[in-house]
Amino acid sequence: MTNFENFYNDLLELAKKHERLNTPLKIEKDLENDIVKIFGEKITSLARAQNGLNDVTELAYTTAEHHPFWNVLYNCSEISNTVLEKWKSTLSEEDFADIEWALKKLHQTLEKIKTKNPSHF
Repeated sequence: MTNFENFYNDLLELAKKHERLNTPLKIEKDLENDIVKIFGEKITSLARAQNGLNDVTELAYTTAEHHPFWNVLYNCSEISNTVLEKWKSTLSEEDFADIEWALKKLHQTLEKIKTKNPSHF
């Protein structure tokens, strides 16, 4: 058993203690990648989506721009951020323009990838 698995087991014991005190928790694990997520009772699907997208966006921002897929990930995350931010309201004309620009960049990037790596398609 790894140190992280030991930590996870200790965390489960702590969570059980708090659940007995009526603190509802949801714990998700990916022990293969040393990931544990803890959600409280107020978590919504929208909040979970935004939180997960933050991880994707962080990867897009920190990935070297010379990686051939960087621009695909970046623009997809930008579109998704815009949509999730406006989930409970409406998209503005500026939002539509930003999404259309990102879609254009996505198309251009995909064409560039296809041209450089035709055997992949």
